[in-house]
Amino acid sequence: MATSLFRPLLLALAVVGFAKELPKPSNPNPGLRYYYPVPKIAEPKTYEFDVVIYGSSPAAVSAACQAKKMGKSVGVFVFRRHVGGMSSSGLSDVDYGKKTAIGGMAKTVFLDFFKKQVQSPAEVETLFLTMLADLDIPVFFEHRLEKVERDGDRIAKLVFENGNAARGKVFMDTTYEGDLMALAGVAHVAGREPNADFGEKLNGIQIGAAAAPHNFQWKVDPYVIPGDPASGVIEGVDGTPCSASEHGKPDKRYQPFCFRVFATTKDPMPWPKPEGYRPARYELLKRYVNAAPDSTWWNLIYSRGPLKLNEGDCNSAGPVSLDYVEGSRHWVEASYAERERIFQDHVNYQQGYLYFLANDASIPAELRGRVSRFGLPKQEFPETGGWPHELYVREGRRLRGDYVLTEHDCLGKTTVDDSVGLGSFIMDSHVVRRIIYKTAKEGRITHLRTSKPEEITAAQRDWKGDMVGVEGQFDYAVPKPYRISYRTLRPKKADCVNLLVPTVISSTHPAFGSMRMEPVFMILGQSAGAAAALAIDGGLAVQDVDYAKLRAILLKEGQLLD
Repeated sequence: MATSLFRPLLLALAVVGFAKELPKPSNPNPGLRYYYPVPKIAEPKTYEFDVVIYGSSPAAVSAACQAKKMGKSVGVFVFRRHVGGMSSSGLSDVDYGKKTAIGGMAKTVFLDFFKKQVQSPAEVETLFLTMLADLDIPVFFEHRLEKVERDGDRIAKLVFENGNAARGKVFMDTTYEGDLMALAGVAHVAGREPNADFGEKLNGIQIGAAAAPHNFQWKVDPYVIPGDPASGVIEGVDGTPCSASEHGKPDKRYQPFCFRVFATTKDPMPWPKPEGYRPARYELLKRYVNAAPDSTWWNLIYSRGPLKLNEGDCNSAGPVSLDYVEGSRHWVEASYAERERIFQDHVNYQQGYLYFLANDASIPAELRGRVSRFGLPKQEFPETGGWPHELYVREGRRLRGDYVLTEHDCLGKTTVDDSVGLGSFIMDSHVVRRIIYKTAKEGRITHLRTSKPEEITAAQRDWKGDMVGVEGQFDYAVPKPYRISYRTLRPKKADCVNLLVPTVISSTHPAFGSMRMEPVFMILGQSAGAAAALAIDGGLAVQDVDYAKLRAILLKEGQLLD
């Protein structure tokens, strides 16, 4: 890698002064909001760049830096006020898979910079901004994409809500939702495909496949009046009938979202009590905590949920957790205004969840005491009162390109010859729904489905009455690093010839669950930046880039491809 890229990294690591002023928003601080009015530009501009990048994830940073290093002008347009995506918004405990599979800029950032498990989100964002500033790459904050103008098979211009626009030769979608891709009319999917489409096992509806610690390890009654189905189900439980025959069938649901709260015990601000706080919203949490045997209450904190609390990281765990199950169901296709409503609903749910655990008398004292020792940091996220500014969008739309990454690639059953990076994390999906497990008269659960019967506990087998169970969760090991095809980053040629998508790549639900790690996004972003530069140099469609040339550049830049 070039010395120019290492310089800002070393500066940031040393926490010294910067030679250049870092980009920053110009509008007043809106507080904890996803979408808010931004004044129209009095004299709107149309910017011209070789490469136009829309999105703020780590892929945006690496793509921009790589394209600029190869002599291209680059503009990065950001929806809100920050750069770095989840890496600078509280995801301090980054999932890597196998660290030996991480190369290029991602290795420098995530393995050299993230040496400690807990890292300050502000430092991470400063690092990313410094990388961009060092290469004179402009960042345009609070530019919300309104429409995409096309010229035949090409994107010609992006138009933003504030009146500005951006023209480019190659465009790149580095969002977590795939918003640019969708507005460009490029083929994509959302939700879970049927298993039958690609001969998979982990796709579609997954009934009872979850094992400990993600499934319920003790009985929790789903009904408002315990034992009485006529009383209705408590909040957080889907009362829709769900049978084992639906296993593997498609639907439009996807993994739940949450905020990755940066927790601290060092002079913390107490967990806030949200406006309109309703203890009844956490009836499922109360029942789950109090159903645990006394001898295992500590497992509720450290492994089985409802919360993993570490210095610097407040994480989801177990079948009842900070994940707002089904709360984000309509996010991907929602308008910006509707996303703001969903965003605030997540804030309310999660702040109330933490407040409930720390203060409600129904929670065991030991658990209440531990949660109360933590709180929000006074030094982090000052713009949003110590709360992360970005919602963790675990899964959005997915591109449909010439090649679809499936679980067969992740398991090493299929391989490709045009690798632009490696994945290695487990195929993973958080709980998608909480459903009702019915039991037969003898007390055995009638539609608990699992490939590992030995993991069904005696309590699960023997209790009588209906219980809350989970649907959609799985963790499936990946035996070794696998190649990710260049074809997964680009649309079909008939769809668009100048768009690259290094985040929501062409993949199935389980395969995306493996590759959706921040280091992989950065790996693929760097590869996309190189491909964009080659396409421009040759006057080519992105589909016609010479892979041999691309591979040579990536290897020189330290990418690991095999």
